[in-house]
Amino acid sequence: MIKITLPDGSVREFEPGVTAYQVAASISQGLAKAVLAAEVNGEVWDLTRPINQDSSLKLLKFEDEGGKKTFWHSSAHLMAEAIEEAYPGVKFWVGPPLDNGYYYDIDMGDNKLTEDDLRSIEKRMTELAAQANKYIRIEMSKDEAVKYFTEKGDEYKLDLLKGLTDGEITFYKQGSFTDLCRGPHIPSTEYIKAVKLLSIAGAYWKGDEKNKQLTRVYGITFPKQVQLDAHLAMLEEARKNDHRTLGRELEIFTFDDEVGPGLPLWLPKGAAIIEKLEKLAKESEHEQGYVRVKTPHLAKEALYLRSGHLPYYAESMFPPMEMDGQKYYLKAMNCPHHHKIFGALPKSYRDLPMRLAEYGTCYRYEQSGELFGLMRVRSMQMNDAHIYCTKAQFAEEFMKVNELYVKYFKIFGIDKYQMRFSKHEPSKLGQKYIDNAPLWIETENMVREVLIKSGVPFVEVADEAAFYGPKIDIQLWSAIGKEFTIATNQVDFAQAERFDLTFMNEHNEKERPIIIHRAPLGTHERFIGFLLEHYAGKFPVWLAPEQVAILPISDKYLDYAKEVRDTLRKNGLEVTLDDRAEKIGKKIRDTELKRTPYMLVVGEKEQTDKAVSVRRQGQGDLGAMGLADFTAKILEEVKNYL
Repeated sequence: MIKITLPDGSVREFEPGVTAYQVAASISQGLAKAVLAAEVNGEVWDLTRPINQDSSLKLLKFEDEGGKKTFWHSSAHLMAEAIEEAYPGVKFWVGPPLDNGYYYDIDMGDNKLTEDDLRSIEKRMTELAAQANKYIRIEMSKDEAVKYFTEKGDEYKLDLLKGLTDGEITFYKQGSFTDLCRGPHIPSTEYIKAVKLLSIAGAYWKGDEKNKQLTRVYGITFPKQVQLDAHLAMLEEARKNDHRTLGRELEIFTFDDEVGPGLPLWLPKGAAIIEKLEKLAKESEHEQGYVRVKTPHLAKEALYLRSGHLPYYAESMFPPMEMDGQKYYLKAMNCPHHHKIFGALPKSYRDLPMRLAEYGTCYRYEQSGELFGLMRVRSMQMNDAHIYCTKAQFAEEFMKVNELYVKYFKIFGIDKYQMRFSKHEPSKLGQKYIDNAPLWIETENMVREVLIKSGVPFVEVADEAAFYGPKIDIQLWSAIGKEFTIATNQVDFAQAERFDLTFMNEHNEKERPIIIHRAPLGTHERFIGFLLEHYAGKFPVWLAPEQVAILPISDKYLDYAKEVRDTLRKNGLEVTLDDRAEKIGKKIRDTELKRTPYMLVVGEKEQTDKAVSVRRQGQGDLGAMGLADFTAKILEEVKNYL
């Protein structure tokens, strides 16, 4: 007998070879019908895969992440079956699950998919799902697998097989479709009740622009139609609030082909938001003892070789420029420059912690297929800083950085967030990560202790650290539930040695500082993109690029309207004057579309009383108010954004 330990700590005994489905059925038939996959000793398995040794077992439903991912991966195979049936001879690359749905990369040959084709594929997927075909796991030797795909002439799967050995190769079959796949999958297609194919895109094989472009089809499925309906409603809401659409409508930013892809141009309203964000960051950092520095936009190759960035990140940097027999690179990160500033003058332990801050512009070569509005760009202005501290100061400094994040979450009304603690992978030391196992373990333990003490929600993930130390990526969810990776907080135990950074400790001995890389507001580009969607373009008064619009009823009151505008501008407010020869109703409607927080209507009565008629975005008419009273009111609102 083998022992199966369930999440509640209870232990049940079964014959070797028992499946997770049989364990579920032994608890209740209702549970057996609801589960989709199982987590066996931390690894997600098919429900029908035999368990032959003592194991911990968690049964996964659609509500569980592992269950969802398995459901969507199986749906990708169902989609592939429908496409292969409609277009015989097509070849498939990979079809992974995503956070919301799945995709498959396909070599369509001479065929071309259209949106209309997706509707017929959806219909066929629904028909195939109803056949209740089982997902069957097939183990195969490498020789057998190579022979299978050689006969099919499938260069994509033969390429995948190069990195696999006997014992690692499994196929999955359902209905008429068979593919190389490690799984896991749901028991059968009958669980898939609601299907929607979302879009078609191009994707280079292996993400390399030099390779053939494949067709990528995105889709999503659910066990119930009502779940799909709710998801599509959410997508529609997200589409209306897409930062690219809002950025264009609200005149925040633009792109231009002659400037170059991924290089945003900030329009006056976008620049106004940037100024406010920088003011917030600079004030917050000044309170915490940061000092500001400025660094150039490029540097010699030697700097990035010394930092280690070139060997690790060369593909993400723009090609070098040749000048005076030297190679120069556009700055892809501020860190090496800041390290040079720290090392420019001798330091004592009394000088630490030293916090160097800069809104530095960096340039990274994102592949054209990965560029996406403000979220993936090639030029970015980063809320960067580097903290140089002693080991004894590390916990307090790291804690203060976390507290700054939480302060910003409160200011921007971000209720849902998570810190993603990224650790190293021991087998990749010396390749992907600095080769110093004891320091990795020590530093990761230090970070974990601070996170636990901070009380912030966090998850740990392996093999996603920076090459020089563990890091925390900040995951935020907007008001409509869309997830973003915005900021980072990194620990660096390698750069101080590379740059020979030292300070004299209490014993008059040289010691190397620990370095914390942090960027709480990330880049202007990504953070403003997030805020556009988070607020649906309706920025709070303090942050709005246009805080007040003056709407004169007719030209007779234009002089008074200008007086109102000038008074508010003198108080530091962002104000516009609509002097068009339009009726007041149209002016109000147009201003509502601009999401301007306040509209001030002025006519004969307002001019006589030195007053304004106040309208608030989303609230309508608030009545008349003296100009001085309104000025005091809005200034108080701007001041108290905390």
